[in-house]
Amino acid sequence: MSVTDEPAATPPYYRRLPTDPTDAQGYEYFQPSESTVSVWSTQIQHGGPPSALLVRALERCTGDASGKQFSRVTIDILGAVSLGVNRVCATMIRPGRQIAQVQAELETQGSDATFRVAARATAWLLMTSDTAAIVEDVAPPLRPGPDDVATEVGISSQVGEGVSWGDTGFVGTVRFGQLPTGIGATAATWLQPTVDLVAGERASPLQRFFTVVDVANGLGTTLQPDEWSWMNTDTTVHLVRPPRGDWFGIDSRMAVGPTGVGATFSELFDDQGCVGRGAQTTLLSRQQHG
Repeated sequence: MSVTDEPAATPPYYRRLPTDPTDAQGYEYFQPSESTVSVWSTQIQHGGPPSALLVRALERCTGDASGKQFSRVTIDILGAVSLGVNRVCATMIRPGRQIAQVQAELETQGSDATFRVAARATAWLLMTSDTAAIVEDVAPPLRPGPDDVATEVGISSQVGEGVSWGDTGFVGTVRFGQLPTGIGATAATWLQPTVDLVAGERASPLQRFFTVVDVANGLGTTLQPDEWSWMNTDTTVHLVRPPRGDWFGIDSRMAVGPTGVGATFSELFDDQGCVGRGAQTTLLSRQQHG
């Protein structure tokens, strides 16, 4: 299903706002919609849309990158990403002929009209060359493909590990299709964002990919949200090639230590095969009742 097949009532994640003529740093300003809302709180955004917005800034900063491609992208969530005005700016912090590094920051506006940094993305770009003769993947293509599995918008008890997140906010903008098996006790899942990242724009495959990669933390566990919370502070993805298309696969599993710290590790796919591997740091807390 394409983005244009979804109901028009579902808004894109962000709407562009006018730039500030006094801003010398070149920020772009955005108003997040209800489509960005987190499953953990209706007052904050899910990690997916801000991650994609940061990647959009990285891509715009690098342009054609002179033959380079993104090899590693790290998203750090530095604080709650609010539903107020967001602004994003990117900088090439390490230019180079073969290797370059670019960074973007997302700031959110508070009630006092000031901005604070809420998320940061840092990416390495590497010069490409022809290595088709020695291609080796860390995992075989994810099968069955997205066209051959039952899908639904939102996360019901049939998707993931019995966790029913519902179909409101961010999870209500993603189409999910669960596979029979995956890593360990968890099932692999196909995901497709069904709304645009920014109103009036067609997001790049890399932006669409990062819209859903953050969900690995929720799919890779058998924990129940009425008993535990498990929020990731970051997402790091190592890419061996650029993702393509609209559907992306996640096969993930969370490892949990004895002191409230965990990590989710993922194999990441498009419908052609494995594109890389992801990791997320996780803070776990037992939910308080009564």
